[in-house]
Amino acid sequence: MKKILLFGAGKSATSLIQYLIGVATERDWRLVVAENNLALAESKIGDAPCARAVAINVAEEEQRDALVEQADIVISLLPPALHYQVALSCLKARRNLLTASYVDESIRRLALAVRENGLLFLCEMGLDPGIDHMSALHLIREIKVAGCDHILSFHSHTGGLVAPESDDNPWHYKISWNPRNVVLAGAAGAKFKADGQIVTRPYSDLWEGGGSIAVSGVGPLAWYPNRDSLPYIDLYGLQDTESFIRTTLRHPDFLRAWGPIVRAGLTDDRQPIGSEVRTFADWSASLLPLITADNRPLYEFLGLLGPESLPAGAATSADILQYLLENRLAMRPQDKDMIVMQHEIGFMRDGERWMERSTLVVKGQDHLNTAMARTVGLPLGIAARLVLEGRIDLTGLHIPIVPELYLPVLRELEEQGIRFERSVASA
Repeated sequence: MKKILLFGAGKSATSLIQYLIGVATERDWRLVVAENNLALAESKIGDAPCARAVAINVAEEEQRDALVEQADIVISLLPPALHYQVALSCLKARRNLLTASYVDESIRRLALAVRENGLLFLCEMGLDPGIDHMSALHLIREIKVAGCDHILSFHSHTGGLVAPESDDNPWHYKISWNPRNVVLAGAAGAKFKADGQIVTRPYSDLWEGGGSIAVSGVGPLAWYPNRDSLPYIDLYGLQDTESFIRTTLRHPDFLRAWGPIVRAGLTDDRQPIGSEVRTFADWSASLLPLITADNRPLYEFLGLLGPESLPAGAATSADILQYLLENRLAMRPQDKDMIVMQHEIGFMRDGERWMERSTLVVKGQDHLNTAMARTVGLPLGIAARLVLEGRIDLTGLHIPIVPELYLPVLRELEEQGIRFERSVASA
């Protein structure tokens, strides 16, 4: 009997848990969901006889080790900073580990030990990163097989958005994933390649000078550069490409209003708020010179400029902004979110320029069964099943950039209704 251990039962875990319960029921496997909020974990597993919820403080090594020791495979949907502790327990017990997060330096330092122990640590196995890697590499592979002479440009755009039918606020946005990540998005700045040149953008400058895409049934969306795109040039085998960029999608109004918030320091998560700052208006005073007739309605909607007292326990600007986002941009029970991903690949074939676009649009069912949860959770669940069935036998630290990983996962994602629409035209 196989046992799957999942750490975390937050917003992105709903679809993963449902998928794993289905798999476990069919195969007589067992699922354990470990979460510091036991009631939350219990609500996610319902009355499924193959699953149980346990309360855990992941920092407690002995309890964490005991749970990992009893599992055949471990999935972590905890905040990225906590993956390292889970990874140490997996090394100790010699258990495979899957996450949806970027490979950070702490995990990278474990690569040799992972390989020497014959384990698989598979990271970046969610939506972005995850489905973006898999679908882009599959597309690149097919373009090359079809006789491409040279790939000129690669643009990959991904956004977690609100579905048009639930878009009823001036930000054109609602929270469908970790709100702290929304607050701190882009904080590391970005690097990418454009027209043969390496471009570096600091955090404060990410929000202007990007670009836009048009998606049928969705309308125009704006993008800003996402993190450091440069390492993926080699990983994708596109060293000769003139332009290479990975981006995040938002509504144009969102980006126009978010840039001033960043420049005003209202996303800072390090500097404590002074005792003299008592109201939202006090806190947002640095934003006043950046307010225009266009962005004022967005700030008023969030409550940034109001006379109300700051929330108790808020220690930094990031805490305050997160509070406002959670309260003013919350999804209502009937609201639907939407995932949009589009790859744009320019290439030469037979002496002509072509542009191929591959577009994914996924809508959620409601505020719990979200598109974000489906697209983050299902790749993890599918990969876990494939590993347990012996259909993936890689060892070492990996992300899903090799065909033996991404091809079977993409096939099952299509069966689950997550499929891309492709078009190609002369450029």
